[in-house]
Amino acid sequence: MTTFAPGTFTPKPGAGSRAKMLSTHARVETSLTLRHGEQILLTLLIPLALLIGLTLLDIVPTGDLGPVSKVDWVTPRIFALAVMSSAFTGQAIALGFDRRYGVLKRLSATALPRWLLVAGRIVAALVVVLLQVVVLGAVAAILGWSPSGAGLAEAVVLLVLGTLSFGALGVLLGGSLRAEAVLALANIVWFVLLLAGGILLAPSTLPSGAATIVELLPSGALAEGLRQALVEGTLAWEPVVVLIGWGAVAGALATRTTRLT
Repeated sequence: MTTFAPGTFTPKPGAGSRAKMLSTHARVETSLTLRHGEQILLTLLIPLALLIGLTLLDIVPTGDLGPVSKVDWVTPRIFALAVMSSAFTGQAIALGFDRRYGVLKRLSATALPRWLLVAGRIVAALVVVLLQVVVLGAVAAILGWSPSGAGLAEAVVLLVLGTLSFGALGVLLGGSLRAEAVLALANIVWFVLLLAGGILLAPSTLPSGAATIVELLPSGALAEGLRQALVEGTLAWEPVVVLIGWGAVAGALATRTTRLT
């Protein structure tokens, strides 16, 4: 008769490693985001349509482009729009409805600590942004986009900072208001920042006072920072400071106002 050593089947309850919990939670959040048709429309199809439309048509004023091609001017701004769509609007709406349906309340009863719940969403947002940039960059390359190689590393830094900053703003909005209010406000803010936040209209095409305000917005800072990095190959510190400032303030407020239900 075969016997087993004492303790072979003794249960060992306890939480898994933080790294494994983070990767699992981020994978679930990413798959849920990519599974929703509305999210795909917001995060990818609209930026893709604007990339093609703004490149091929004279819809918005661009100012004097000089030797810069139209697609080189448009692409960084569409990257900024993609980050705002996924990290802010998408995350805010998803968080608002997760609270409404009790998802966060149930997750808080598991072994997942609260900071990991937030970290998982942030990692998922970074993954979605990566996918967006790859697809949009491939289409832009077909349209003739040729970014400055010297600014690629700077652009990656700005994309990460932009995702973190807009993600914090999304958590602040989605974690404090009712789902219906979040849905309305997130889309209104997205539309306003698209038209008047430095994405479609560059600060150089605006009056000086309005241009200064736009450059202090996270959308304007990200769009202008990406333009300088991908077109001029330089990193401007002003957009970095603006993005860090917005992210820090929004994150601090979100930790105080975010509710589970």
